[in-house]
Amino acid sequence: ILSINGISKRYGPIQALKNVSFEVPKGSVFGVLGPNGSGKTTLLGILLNVLNAHAGTYSWVGGMNNDAARRSIGSLLETPNFYHYMTAWDNLKISAAIKERGYDDRERVLKQVGLYERKDSKFQTFSLGMKQRLAIGAALLGDPDILVFDEPTNGLDPAGIAEIRELITQLNKGGKTIIMASHLLDEVEKVCTHVAILKKGDLLLSG
Repeated sequence: ILSINGISKRYGPIQALKNVSFEVPKGSVFGVLGPNGSGKTTLLGILLNVLNAHAGTYSWVGGMNNDAARRSIGSLLETPNFYHYMTAWDNLKISAAIKERGYDDRERVLKQVGLYERKDSKFQTFSLGMKQRLAIGAALLGDPDILVFDEPTNGLDPAGIAEIRELITQLNKGGKTIIMASHLLDEVEKVCTHVAILKKGDLLLSG
């Protein structure tokens, strides 16, 4: 569903990505594994058009241009950015307005991520795991085919990690292709069908 060809990115003297190429199969849970500073977040930023590569190309299968691709992708790239004093329901209303899609999806996605019973609770009352599930719910607005997550279990306790792992597995069974960055080998082994390993911007292996 995605082909990456020779992507390189530099920040001043630092080579963040060095000629990275791999393919992401449709219907996979594709893990981009590597320690902090390996280039994972930079790569995801390029794929989501948040950053520009200095060299190389990528293409989404089906001839989608970048704008069309963005509409069919849900993403979670950093710490969930919600209003603490607002409810889950109202936070998703704002997310839908920003994305210009998924306004009528709120009930469905809250049920999907197991938060419908807490839809009227303020964000500040949520555990870290619940906050992360709400962020995944926001990524699901508009029912995208592809989901891109950067460190979706970062900072969570074992129970929260298990919740997110189960949610990713269920989303994949429902037909979503998921690309997720992680520095946790154990996490990638448990949920991913394919993996690319990065170290200091170099692709060590993929498959």
